[in-house]
Amino acid sequence: MTLIEMMVGMTVGLVILAVVGSVMLWSSRSFAAMANYADLDNASRNALDILTRDIRQVNGLTSYTSNQVIFADSDGAALQFTFNSVAKTLVRKKSGANTTLLRDCDALTFSIYQRNLIGGTYDQFPVANSDLTTCKLVQVSWVCSRKLLPTVLINTESIQTAKIVIRNQ
Repeated sequence: MTLIEMMVGMTVGLVILAVVGSVMLWSSRSFAAMANYADLDNASRNALDILTRDIRQVNGLTSYTSNQVIFADSDGAALQFTFNSVAKTLVRKKSGANTTLLRDCDALTFSIYQRNLIGGTYDQFPVANSDLTTCKLVQVSWVCSRKLLPTVLINTESIQTAKIVIRNQ
């Protein structure tokens, strides 16, 4: 075997090794991204299920801001959902018990509406003059994301939005 043959063989081997290494790196990053996205989607779905179940059963809205809603629950206790933008969490509070529904939440907004539709659209009228007794529908929207690498935001989940009708009014 000559020196030239050995150098060509080593070059071909290094190119193959580089290709295999980059494919492994790319596939492991893609696998981690997909697992991360699936976890975010599962957390969003569970949070939306709890929000929907609880809000449909309340007797009415007692307090409202764009990041917090407080309801009079059917059992007379206060039911509160609060978004903390610093901790990036959505917390459910009832009877002194706190439950974190969402983590890694970049933005969350509550909006309140009347139940009746604006003619020719699927949109509802906003609550009149901040009169919380006319609130029959709560809209919640959020965006969650996680960092796959320390500096790169990846897996930003598309905005989750739901309009939830208060049924007990």
